[in-house]
Amino acid sequence: MNSLQDDMLSEARGYFINGNYKMAEPILNQMLLQNTRNPEVYQMLATIFYDKGQFSKAIKTFRRALEIDPTYTDASVGLSIILNDLGKYDEGKQVFLDAQSQLDKKSGKQDPFVDEKLASKHEELADLYYQYKRYNEALEQLLKAQKLSSRKAEITMRISEVNVQLGQTDRAIKDLKALIREYPHLIPARLKLGAIYYNSNNIAEATEQWENILIRDPQHPEALRYLKMAQAAGITSIDL
Repeated sequence: MNSLQDDMLSEARGYFINGNYKMAEPILNQMLLQNTRNPEVYQMLATIFYDKGQFSKAIKTFRRALEIDPTYTDASVGLSIILNDLGKYDEGKQVFLDAQSQLDKKSGKQDPFVDEKLASKHEELADLYYQYKRYNEALEQLLKAQKLSSRKAEITMRISEVNVQLGQTDRAIKDLKALIREYPHLIPARLKLGAIYYNSNNIAEATEQWENILIRDPQHPEALRYLKMAQAAGITSIDL
């Protein structure tokens, strides 16, 4: 890429990041006329097409980005999201798995930066599956993210939410208790565990978790609110 194209890409990227697609699109189209082979150009254009509801053009353009670089995860996730929106769940899942497989072959060894980026993409797909109440697929993506990421605690808490939706409350409780043993001061985990206990009508266990939080932080607003509800017993469930 020459210096002029570098400048054009930088300008288009700035507009794109700020959500100014109207300014970014003509610059990106001009780069296509110059026969660019930068997958980022195609990925940004595809995202713009998707935003405009031009799904066929978006799919074609995302696929072009992946033809240039099969490991380009931003394009694979974008394409997966469109395919999922169109109800093509299996095809969307396969697109991302293919990209990850190509990346594994290319890298040959684990790179923490790449692992975190892949983990974040698995989490994005998990969010999408969760949104459509496809909890088994969401769990599968989160488990993959957990293996790749250093953010084990955060992802474990998300996994517990999915397990609750799957009716696997015991599994969620077990995971959160193990997490708390490892990180005793992790207040969000205690809040979540207390909520699961409360929703399972285990009021004493829920109260124990919230009181434990108040030992560490006597003014913690959520713990105080939950304890008050438990004492009043006027609310039958708490959103996780």
